[in-house]
Amino acid sequence: MMGNQGIGISCVLLLALSISVVNGDVGSVQLLNDDVLGLIVFKADIEDPSSNLESWNEDDYSPCSWKYIKCNPVTGRISEVSLDGLALSGKIGRGIQKLQYLKVLSLSDNDFTGNVIPEIGLLSNLQNLNLSQNRLSGIIPASLGSISSLKFLDLSKNSFSGSLPDDFLTNCSSLRYLSLAKNMLDGPIPSSLSQCSLLNTLDLSSNRFSGNPGFVSAIWTLQRLRKLDLSNNSLSGSMPSGISSLHNLKELNLQGNQFSGSLPADVGSCPHLNRLDLSYNLFSGEVPSAFQRLNSLMFLSLSHNLLSGDFPRWIGTLRSLEHLDLSNNALTGELPSSMGNLRSLKFLVLSNNQLKGEIPSSVSDCTELSVIQLKGNSFTGRIPDGLFDLGLEEIDISHNGLTGSLPLGSRRLFESLRVLDLSCNDLGGSIPGEVGLFIHLRYLNLSWNDLQTRIPPELGFLQNLTVLDLRHSSLSGSIPANICESRSLEILQLDGNSLIGPIPEGIGNCLSLNLLSLSHDHLTGPIPKSLSNLHQLRILKLESNELSGEIPPELGKLQNLLAVNISYNRLVGKLPGGIVFQSLDQSAIQGNLGICSPLLKGPCRLNVPKPLVIDPNSDGNNNDHSPRDRSIDGSGNGRFHHGMFLSVSAIIAISAAILIASGVIIISLLNASVRRRLAFVDNALESIFSGSSRSGSMAAGKLVLLNARSSSSSSLSATEFSRNPEFFLNKAAEVGEGVFGTVYRATLGEEGSVLAVKKLDPSTILHNPEDFDRQVRILAKVKHENLVPIKGYFWTPDLQLLVSEYIPNGNLQSKLHVRDPSSPPLSWAARFRIILGTAKGLAYLHHSFRPPIVHFNLKPTNILLDKDNNPKISDFGLTRLLTKHDRNTMNNNRFQNALGYVAPELECESLRVNEKCDVYGFGVLILELVTGRRPVEYGEHSFVVLSDHVRVLLEQGNALECVDPTMDEFSEDEVLPVLKLALVCTSQVPSNRPTMAEIVQILHVIKTPVPHRLETF
Repeated sequence: MMGNQGIGISCVLLLALSISVVNGDVGSVQLLNDDVLGLIVFKADIEDPSSNLESWNEDDYSPCSWKYIKCNPVTGRISEVSLDGLALSGKIGRGIQKLQYLKVLSLSDNDFTGNVIPEIGLLSNLQNLNLSQNRLSGIIPASLGSISSLKFLDLSKNSFSGSLPDDFLTNCSSLRYLSLAKNMLDGPIPSSLSQCSLLNTLDLSSNRFSGNPGFVSAIWTLQRLRKLDLSNNSLSGSMPSGISSLHNLKELNLQGNQFSGSLPADVGSCPHLNRLDLSYNLFSGEVPSAFQRLNSLMFLSLSHNLLSGDFPRWIGTLRSLEHLDLSNNALTGELPSSMGNLRSLKFLVLSNNQLKGEIPSSVSDCTELSVIQLKGNSFTGRIPDGLFDLGLEEIDISHNGLTGSLPLGSRRLFESLRVLDLSCNDLGGSIPGEVGLFIHLRYLNLSWNDLQTRIPPELGFLQNLTVLDLRHSSLSGSIPANICESRSLEILQLDGNSLIGPIPEGIGNCLSLNLLSLSHDHLTGPIPKSLSNLHQLRILKLESNELSGEIPPELGKLQNLLAVNISYNRLVGKLPGGIVFQSLDQSAIQGNLGICSPLLKGPCRLNVPKPLVIDPNSDGNNNDHSPRDRSIDGSGNGRFHHGMFLSVSAIIAISAAILIASGVIIISLLNASVRRRLAFVDNALESIFSGSSRSGSMAAGKLVLLNARSSSSSSLSATEFSRNPEFFLNKAAEVGEGVFGTVYRATLGEEGSVLAVKKLDPSTILHNPEDFDRQVRILAKVKHENLVPIKGYFWTPDLQLLVSEYIPNGNLQSKLHVRDPSSPPLSWAARFRIILGTAKGLAYLHHSFRPPIVHFNLKPTNILLDKDNNPKISDFGLTRLLTKHDRNTMNNNRFQNALGYVAPELECESLRVNEKCDVYGFGVLILELVTGRRPVEYGEHSFVVLSDHVRVLLEQGNALECVDPTMDEFSEDEVLPVLKLALVCTSQVPSNRPTMAEIVQILHVIKTPVPHRLETF
């Protein structure tokens, strides 16, 4: 019982106990009552929904018969209270302090809250204290570390916070087990740990402990230590030597910190070590050869570090190894044939390194292998046939250079395989029909290969398949009608092939489908109405096909639909109702001249029945005509009237045609006259700007203002600018500098028209004035509220300037990272407005132009802000002004100062560079706005990559810890989906990133929630 009643009972019981002591009645009966009264007081402070403590009766003489209680048979006093997993809640009250002979107190896996009372430290006989898996909070009382009899202390999986005093464990000479894991403790780890000489298990993982690992030298003195877990903290610095003294060590877990320097080679002197996890740190250098002495090692993970050098050729000596993960490093060389010696190996992960050569056939000798992940390397040659004879559950060898055909699977593989990813290779041949025998297959990705085959109908037999990705694989033929026969598909992607024919009605059977992407094929016919059965559908991509007819209005009823793209088809009619279709932007529907939308220019065609032509001489009752009437109609009057009707129609049609033709001719003549006058005005203005007709040559230098009608005063200023541009471009007028040149603020005309003038780096800019003029005029046509408009240019062989609108409120960099302390930080509303506006601007560049305009240099300095903090993207399309050589080598030093924003494919010439590079930079920009941190932050001996940092916190369920602390208020329902979207945008694989049009639609949904919002993107 809780509340006032519980407090009242506690007070009464304690008062009774005090009166007994005052009266001197402290005999054996009273001592026994201490235990009874202590537990009754303890019970009064907690909730017991299942009545597990019903046997605890305050009228009993002894508690030794109570459930969950054990007593010493000699003294009759309570020695153990074990209440694990009873769903108890409330607070751990002061009644516990009365149990002076207590040796074991175990309250784990309940729902206790509040602080731990320091009085527990007065239980001088306590040997085992387990308060794990509750919701206890506050600081850990220092008194717990002073119980000299304590052997086992587990406070893990609570919400304890604060730091531990350095002398916390001064009386720990009996302690054998200590776990403070999964709390929120911070500060340094107490050096008094060195006094726990009998300690065999130390688990401080998943906290916020920080500092240089000098304290680790003290831990190396704990020679009885068998398990050391310091994972998922903020420890940094290089690892000191001395671990070789831990001869009994079996597990060493240091993953998820910021340790740097070389891997501790003396780990190889721990003969009993069977688990070594140093992943997710900043270790560098080669894998020490001393590790080959770890003959008992079963688990080795060095992933997500900065390791380099050749793959260790001695790896085959670790014959006990079951789990090997060296992924996400920079290891080079080839895999040795000795890999086949790892006969116990079950888990092999070497993804995202720089390994090359063929996959050794000896890998198939690892007969216990269950998971093999080799993606993101440079392996070549064929896939070893023997690999498909193993009982593998997961095969991921994507993003390599493998050739040949797909191996046929064995019966053993048919029964075991769940994940098969061979994407982004050069595989050819056909997809064997035997693929339908993989009865447990859930994920199949063969995209970005050169299969040049049809989609086998046997794929419809895969009853458990949830993801099917066959994008860009040179597939032909039609989509099998039974592709959704299993009804388990959640993601179906067939984009970028040569598929023909209609979308089968059977796709409506994919009732679990979340993503349907059939874009960039040659599909014809209507969009099937059966798609309205897909109530789980969230993303629908049908762009760049030859689909025709009206969009089924039933699609507007799909409540979970978040993003749609139907652009570049032959669709007609009205858009369906519903939030998504009515909020589509131009990029999602353009290229369909028959769609009715105010966003599209051109004819709007509705498919409606043709009107009936009624005979004007009919009385409306044709069945009442007599034979004589029919005879007259057929021979005389009827024919005359019918002929008159046709003649009148023909005359009207001909007259209308003549009238329309005349109007076209007149309008054309008027337009020609207008064009001549406008050309005359343009030539006159350009002549004025250049000073004389001869100086109008671009080689002589002139300021060309596009789409401008300037007054004489501004023209005079433009003339002065043309004569002496360097006068305007002085150091005092400089406002910024970027990778393409320096930006100046220039005032033209008496009315003070302020413009931004970018002085371009002439070494890489187009040298042909006509080419330069043409490209600038293309950019000047780009008009969008979230883009800085181009106003004009100045060109000479030695000086090229680009003129644009001046935005006076500065850029995002100055508001986010170099903010004046006197100015308030950006609110979440302003940050979201910047995110959404930037997304709209990029979507306009990507989807409204062919070829798309790609920015390639998105970062906060290129996001300008108006007075209302609305974003305007600058420097877009400037790669069009580069020479052809520079345009084709986007991985040069020009973008090195944009470290952290540059997509990884810009560093690899073998990957396709396109608008997905901007999506990556946009994702980094989101992370900056949410966290207030820079994309890469350097410490004295280490650095932190923002996207990796946020991803780790999100996986741990602590994403809100990375939110900018300067924001007082924000919506978790908006921040968390935005963070998830950012991590998708910064995927290392370009094809996994969404388009900017999809991003805009997702952001609209996040800002205006609908039922069943998409939780992961």
